[in-house]
Amino acid sequence: MNEEIGAPGWDAIDQELERLYGSQEPKHYGTLISYALGGQDPLDGISAYKAESPIPHWHFVTYGFSELYEKESEDQEVSGFGFELTFRLQRDADEEEPPAWALNLLQNMGRYVFGSGNVFRSGDYLDANGPICLGADTQLTALAFTEDPELPAIQTPNGQVEFLEMTGITGDELEAMQTWNTLGVLGAAEEHIPYYITDLTRGSLLRIPPVAEKIRQGAEAEGSSTGFLFVDQLAWEPGKSGWFSKQPSVVKMGAKQAGIIAKLLLGRILKGRSLTLVGPDTRVVFEPGQKPELKAEGGEVRIALDDQAASELSRSLAPKESVVPLPSVKGAAIQIVKTQIKDSDGNVVKVIG
Repeated sequence: MNEEIGAPGWDAIDQELERLYGSQEPKHYGTLISYALGGQDPLDGISAYKAESPIPHWHFVTYGFSELYEKESEDQEVSGFGFELTFRLQRDADEEEPPAWALNLLQNMGRYVFGSGNVFRSGDYLDANGPICLGADTQLTALAFTEDPELPAIQTPNGQVEFLEMTGITGDELEAMQTWNTLGVLGAAEEHIPYYITDLTRGSLLRIPPVAEKIRQGAEAEGSSTGFLFVDQLAWEPGKSGWFSKQPSVVKMGAKQAGIIAKLLLGRILKGRSLTLVGPDTRVVFEPGQKPELKAEGGEVRIALDDQAASELSRSLAPKESVVPLPSVKGAAIQIVKTQIKDSDGNVVKVIG
């Protein structure tokens, strides 16, 4: 059918997978109604291959982030978003059907990319704010992205396509990636997660002393590669002065992110780099400076910190409701407000702060 409607991008992906899996016929899950015609699933298809090495696992590959049919985008060098996602999930030896939740997860990634326009790159991470498999008893609550170890980038008639593998990670592994970098953390733990296969039953890799020490040393030597952090709860309230009271200027942020921001300040400011927090209507930029000061214009707030002020602020930020004065900046503070974690139906399942 693909040949009848002309799908050179699809065919190029098939050829690469045939190189890897030979004549194996994958489990393939297509989309009945095209996303462009109002369907719910943005990806045209997902194939699941049975892989045996280094351990039995399902190897999922998407069709739809790249241009599968005729060339439509203006960039002749890159096909569509420039990648397809892969996902390796540990499999029981006698398992014959891939789990539906993994297919749903990949389609959710498609909804995120098609809806936001934000693309994934090797080294990215994404907080799922809950188990990556809904309802499962797992510690994996986030995803990391790296190059698939068996699928190098390919050239198709519509441009280049990379194969990005996403792998499930724990909350503290996510924090380690934020305070150092994703590929460094994955590299430090490589022998414990061969081919980045996701195992819902595993515990945190940071509980393995040699892995934790490698990550600590890397973060200490290199600082954090996280220059931008998206913060759902972020606002700016300029101060007010009156006859009877004086209201300080306040940066408001959610308790969920306060802890990681505290660590990122050390990994950025102390290494001479800035940290930008991006909220719905506000940007807050922490940057190295000779002396602490705050400047606000429009929707952007710039806060200069020297090493001492950055260290002091880092020690003061915690995931609980509080008001923290900005060190050495008169009339300015950071207010930590509660964060509500909601499920897919909008119900509050956890409150932080």
